[in-house]
Amino acid sequence: MRVVNPEELTLEEGALLVRVAREAIRTYLEEGSVLEPPEDVPRKLLNYGASFVTLLKVVNGERELRGCIGYVKPIEPLIENVIHAAIAAATQDPRFPPLSVRELGSVIIEVSVLSEPEPVRASGKDRLKTFTIGRHGLVIRKGFFSGLLLPEVPVEFCWDNETFLAETCIKAGLYPDCWLDSDTELYRFTARTFREVSPGGDVVVRDLIREYRERCGIAEEAG
Repeated sequence: MRVVNPEELTLEEGALLVRVAREAIRTYLEEGSVLEPPEDVPRKLLNYGASFVTLLKVVNGERELRGCIGYVKPIEPLIENVIHAAIAAATQDPRFPPLSVRELGSVIIEVSVLSEPEPVRASGKDRLKTFTIGRHGLVIRKGFFSGLLLPEVPVEFCWDNETFLAETCIKAGLYPDCWLDSDTELYRFTARTFREVSPGGDVVVRDLIREYRERCGIAEEAG
């Protein structure tokens, strides 16, 4: 089984994924059916892959989260995974009521294609140095509890590394400093994120490291 490397995806391929995500939502809301992948889909997108689809509703010029669901592991071809994640984000996120067809015209769609999570071997406070905000997402696992935050989340809120770890613990339903425990598993992953600049508009690749520096006033480190 060949798995998609997010870094190998082009802007054109990412834009196709976003357009397919929008069409999948529209088809499901209007017809109640699951969209079939386009016949001319690039071969790369038929490889297995994991994705998250995020919906952002534009309200008074501001973007508000309207749904976000996805998959951590590559369980099916990427193009199919995006279709399923898009439908789930629109209809199954427990934090929100199902999206209506009327709302779709005011929603920006974002597709993040994930790498396979890799375990972080460091322990205790050494974990603070094992990931880079804007590049990595995190997964916390402890017993039956598990939580994931995408790379874009700490950028949106200008978190530092410790806050990112604490918020991932909270997402898992655990206490904020669970990441310090020796029996807490920590994983990191990367993602390539494609977003509409406006509902149904052009698609861009997000440079999250640059966004973090500009949005949060983080100085670039000397190399």
